[in-house]
Amino acid sequence: MAAAWEFHLPLSPADLLRNGGPGRYVVQEVLPARELPPALTAFRTAFRARGALAVLQHFDPLYSLLHHFQAVGTDVKEDALELMMRVVSHHSNELPAILGDSGLSHADRTAHLNALKMNCYLLTGLVDAFEMETCKSGLLENKKNRTKTSGSLWEEEREPLLRLLTQLLQLDLHKLWGGSMVEEEFVSLMTGSCYRILENSSIGLQKYRATREAVTHLLAAALVHYDHMFSATLKITQMLQHFEHVAPVFAQAVSLWATEYGLKSLVGELLREIGQKCLQDLTRDASGIKGYATFITELAEQIPALVLSNMSVLLRHLDGESYMMRNAVLVAMAEVLVQVLNGDQLEEAARGTRDQFLNMLQAHVCDINGFVRSRVLQLFTRIVQCKALPLTQFQSVVSLAVGRLRDKSVVVAKNAIQLLAAFLSNNPFSSKLSCTDLAEPLKKEVQKLQEMRDRDRSTAVAPVITPEEEWEAMLPEVRAATQQLFQPQQEGEEEVLEVEETVESTSEQITRLLRKLNYKSAARLTQKALCRFQGKEPFSGPMEENEEAAILGVLKRLYTGSCPGENSEDAPHGNSSLKTKEVVLEEQSQTELVKQEMLVQYLQDAYNFSVKITEALSLISKMMYENCVSVVQEAIEFFVTVSQFGVPQALVGVRRMLPLIWSREPGIKEAVLNAYRRLYLSPSGDSERARAQGLVRSLSLIMVDASLGTIQCLEEIVSTCLAWVWIVFVILDVCYIKMVVIAVNVSAGLKSILVPLPTCFIAFLFQISEFVQKDEIKPAVIQLLWERFTEKSQCSSLERRAAVMLLGMMARGKPEIIGSNLDVLVTVGLSEKVCEDYRLAQEVCNAISKLAGNPKPALGNNNTPFRLPQNHMLFGCLSKTVSKGFDQPSGHWIPFMEAAVMLIYQLAEGAEEICAHILQVCSQQALEKLREADGQKADPGVSPSRVSGGASSLPTFLLTHLVSLVGQVALQQVAHLEVSVSAELRRRRILREEEKTKKRSDSSMRQKRLQSTGNETTMEEELGLVGATADDTEAELIRNICEKELLDGKHLFSAFVPLVLKICNNPGLYSDSVLSAAAALSLGKLCMISSDFCDSHLRLLFTMMEKSTLPGVRSNLIIAAGDLAIRFPNLVEPWTSHLYARLRDPCPSVRQTAGLVMTHLILKDMVKVKGQVSEMAALLIDPEEAIMGVAQNFFSELSNKGNAIYNLLPDIISRLSDPNCGIEEESFHIIMRHLFSYITKDKQTESLVEKLCQRFRTARTERQCRDLSHCLTLLPLSERGLHKLQDNFDCFADKLQDPAVYSCFQTVLVRFRRAGGKPENKTLAEELEQKLSASHNRGLDSAETCQEGSRTPMPEPAKQKPTGGSHRQPLSTANRDDDFVTPQPRTFRNQKRAQKRPPPKKAVITFSSDEENSSEDELSAELREEETPTKTTPITRSSARRLR
Repeated sequence: MAAAWEFHLPLSPADLLRNGGPGRYVVQEVLPARELPPALTAFRTAFRARGALAVLQHFDPLYSLLHHFQAVGTDVKEDALELMMRVVSHHSNELPAILGDSGLSHADRTAHLNALKMNCYLLTGLVDAFEMETCKSGLLENKKNRTKTSGSLWEEEREPLLRLLTQLLQLDLHKLWGGSMVEEEFVSLMTGSCYRILENSSIGLQKYRATREAVTHLLAAALVHYDHMFSATLKITQMLQHFEHVAPVFAQAVSLWATEYGLKSLVGELLREIGQKCLQDLTRDASGIKGYATFITELAEQIPALVLSNMSVLLRHLDGESYMMRNAVLVAMAEVLVQVLNGDQLEEAARGTRDQFLNMLQAHVCDINGFVRSRVLQLFTRIVQCKALPLTQFQSVVSLAVGRLRDKSVVVAKNAIQLLAAFLSNNPFSSKLSCTDLAEPLKKEVQKLQEMRDRDRSTAVAPVITPEEEWEAMLPEVRAATQQLFQPQQEGEEEVLEVEETVESTSEQITRLLRKLNYKSAARLTQKALCRFQGKEPFSGPMEENEEAAILGVLKRLYTGSCPGENSEDAPHGNSSLKTKEVVLEEQSQTELVKQEMLVQYLQDAYNFSVKITEALSLISKMMYENCVSVVQEAIEFFVTVSQFGVPQALVGVRRMLPLIWSREPGIKEAVLNAYRRLYLSPSGDSERARAQGLVRSLSLIMVDASLGTIQCLEEIVSTCLAWVWIVFVILDVCYIKMVVIAVNVSAGLKSILVPLPTCFIAFLFQISEFVQKDEIKPAVIQLLWERFTEKSQCSSLERRAAVMLLGMMARGKPEIIGSNLDVLVTVGLSEKVCEDYRLAQEVCNAISKLAGNPKPALGNNNTPFRLPQNHMLFGCLSKTVSKGFDQPSGHWIPFMEAAVMLIYQLAEGAEEICAHILQVCSQQALEKLREADGQKADPGVSPSRVSGGASSLPTFLLTHLVSLVGQVALQQVAHLEVSVSAELRRRRILREEEKTKKRSDSSMRQKRLQSTGNETTMEEELGLVGATADDTEAELIRNICEKELLDGKHLFSAFVPLVLKICNNPGLYSDSVLSAAAALSLGKLCMISSDFCDSHLRLLFTMMEKSTLPGVRSNLIIAAGDLAIRFPNLVEPWTSHLYARLRDPCPSVRQTAGLVMTHLILKDMVKVKGQVSEMAALLIDPEEAIMGVAQNFFSELSNKGNAIYNLLPDIISRLSDPNCGIEEESFHIIMRHLFSYITKDKQTESLVEKLCQRFRTARTERQCRDLSHCLTLLPLSERGLHKLQDNFDCFADKLQDPAVYSCFQTVLVRFRRAGGKPENKTLAEELEQKLSASHNRGLDSAETCQEGSRTPMPEPAKQKPTGGSHRQPLSTANRDDDFVTPQPRTFRNQKRAQKRPPPKKAVITFSSDEENSSEDELSAELREEETPTKTTPITRSSARRLR
């Protein structure tokens, strides 16, 4: 079978249409598409007849099919594919026999070779065509059913086709090429189809797993049998660069080739090729970097040992700019550490490599790129979890993780938290990591180690020398002495030694002489013994041959004890045994010392680890209020882990997470709930009772610690536990804020300090309520709490109070817990022993108060509110207990009284009568005390107002109790009228209207049917109007009662008003701090009753707030003023500046209270937010962390109110940049950095850029220019913002001579360039930079040549508006938002400022204790009439109709 031509595989299909020279096959004719089906039929017939060689005559039709593939129908394509697969399969089955035929002629070989290349060319061409069509159909999925069907068939046939080609390549095809190497074009043809298939982006899907495996095996056959290594290396690296999706596929394939086919060298070639890539080129090619990085990462996970052997070629990428390549190399190192270099049995070289890799990883924890830092922390987390981190590296890695908690990248901080949590969960030290618990054992073991070392030093002798070593040392002297025996004896030398009778005694004698270093005598005695005891050990030896050697041998044996005598075996044996014991004891001592050193090192490492974890706690606790949800969740999870390891400081974070229960993010709220479930609702125990006890113990601890740990004035948490707490809720209206006054009784004395209600306590209360509602707290727990309360179960007084508090919290979810045991609470908690523990009685009142429903029920809820009759035993016990403790100097009576009065008004029918009776009884007791002091008999008929006249002679505690009781009753009476009575009037009116409507409904049904729809609407409107009018009438009735009745001469309160005013007006006469605080608070409560009374005493109230030397008084009055600002806004509005002034109070607790009050007032729109809000901004740099948190929370909430912060920023900048404001420049930067973080909208940014630029014109000092330029650096400059800078260049051009201002503008441009953008924007930035540089240099030149000043001199400081002399003074209202826009002519602005100049400085009024003998007029502490603000701005109050 001869062939006149040879088929050459073309580089492109068109090459077959051109004549490539003699003897080369050329396609004669490309058939049109319509003639292809008959041609395929003819080829099929020929195939049946001639087999695979039929292609030699029918190649052109199939080539034509490839040429017209897009135009040919799907059936023809499928038939062609099926036919070619049959042809190649048939040829593959025939080739083994053909290749094995030794008589195969050259012509037949050539024919089969041509047929093989033609068939493979056609089949691979169909593969490429189908694959390209599949890729296109993937982009236009389901557009054409034909394409979808064809693609589906091809996906089914792809895997069998690849197996067919693999089978073909596994044959020994070299014989077809005459035994030489198979041409590279043929191998590339076969493997090219594999690479083409892998280019499909969907090849990585799970459903194509079989296809990927088939491609892998086909390429493996080419690599093993046809030397495809070099081509595969180049092709794989190219595809990794251009196709990101192939990286995992090739990683899996290379792993398979290296492990199953032994192609390990391919791994090195690929990694070497990647390692030699130019670092600069990789920086420009982002897609290629990603492919290489993924490949390295996946490969290291699958074959880390081979990657380790080639790691050196990749290390250069750690110094490149591509962070993805750095990450990939670091991941490879981590995988090697986890899978290969792990364990304690590593060789020295492996340990060195491990340490080197760990050092590299630690170095990149501080990488310049945040993604790298984050990735390295993740890698260390995996290393720690796999226990692959050596103990020697623990401390350094933990320190790095703690340092990354401060990272500016949120992701890095999050991963640092995860790493620390992994360290805790996998630490090799202890399950309890308390520094306190570890310090004591460490100190003890260090002391023990020191004692062991001292003992070893005292007992240690010279280094242990064996007898043999000693003999060798003394041998020269012994030999010299022995040699003297054979020399002539000198005159006068006598022989005094005689041999003993026995061998043993002679041996001992010779040994003693040797020990005494008498070598000559020992040698002479040995010489004699050898003559006398010949043949007896140890004196047996060949004397006749060498007498000197014999003597030395005997001496050696005797000295070293190596040769015992015949009859003396015991003594040498005992000596040897003793020496052996000494050696063993010495070795044991050394072993114990090493063990002790290891123990001390272990404890030291555990202690250092605990210290670092404790250091991290404070940082992570602050991160729980980050904006990133995932960071908050990680922080919560971390504190759960830390708590489980017994770190005491973890309770700080556990308490801090409590307020997050109100987070708007469901993920955060759920994380908090899960955290508390794991910490406190998952107790361990064998029985239900044991689990209940564990749960109660946990809840009691967190409740007490959380509620009191946040109160700053408590000196001891556990010992003092609950000091007396005085809580007043002002709930006069739904818009009123709730304020809390807490006075604490500590051992050093009574203090009255205002602090906010601990938010974590409230949060914990709501959590317990939610747990009860979800039935997560079992009945056994509630039963145990009741047993503790009733003392059936032995417990301390603290645990008993905690049980009552927990029962009260649970009653929020299920009120029947308290309702069904009300009698028990009253009889046990309010018994005659209540005077012994007022705190327990207070908690009982708080628990019972949970029975009271909502004082303002929802619309449509007309049920009768829950009330107890006036003669109920509860109120009798309360009245008796309050009256009985009134005249006793107990520090806990006031908080109990507050709770009792509140409970009476919440639950009692006729509460005012009960409280009036209590007031009368207590005032009568005060009168009796007064009479006793005056030496007179008590007169029951004397009015309580008599107390005011002789108040100075009453005990201080009695006055404190009295004014506190008056204030609490007054406040609760107003709250009762405004809330409960008003709601009850409305409820009864609605019920009457419903009854009337129901009665008329039957009789007027017929008339209603005849009425039109319009009439119905009119009637409904009239009814609505009537309802609204009735609401207003009821509200007016309540107001009249408050204004005209409660404080008139007929009411009981009027008798005590003079007493309260006298104490407040005479701070020198009544100087006790607790009494002053109580009187100030009572004055605020009395002012809540009547607007007339409030108006007449506001001057006194604000004077005390400003002038009082007692922080408790100032704090209490800030609270009162805040409530008054809501109840009587028009009266308090002129005094707003005095409230702002308290933000600069020297006492931190007062500043914190003022910040909280102003936060509530501003956020509720009860105070106009103008220039003085800059005082709130100044709190952002307060040295007290709690005050800083108040300010941060304020601006965070304010940022949610539209553009509030954006509108306020100009005025804040204007005021704080004034040097006279007292804000340092660095502090100003900190404040602005925080405020500008809320500016996120592009329009706001552009507007602020323009306003800041225009503000340069009115800057009066260099400091203001620097501040304005710094603010510009805080804005993310956009394209429009850059244009704003360009347009307003003239506003700041003359200020650029200042290096600080010029540097800020340079920073703005640098950040703009980093952000990237259009080329024209870069041109604009360069142009602006040139103008900046020119103005800066021109300004410097002018400054050098003109000594008088710059072209636009700054105004002299003396021309500024005069201000007071304090460091941070009250800010005036001169600077408004108008100052921050383009200024008007100078004359107009001066006139405007002159009109708004503040009033003259006020006279200073001081309090002095020297005033006791002065008259009441001289002791008046009020401001004079001319000092009282007269300007008022009406603030409308919501009407009852709107509240509906």
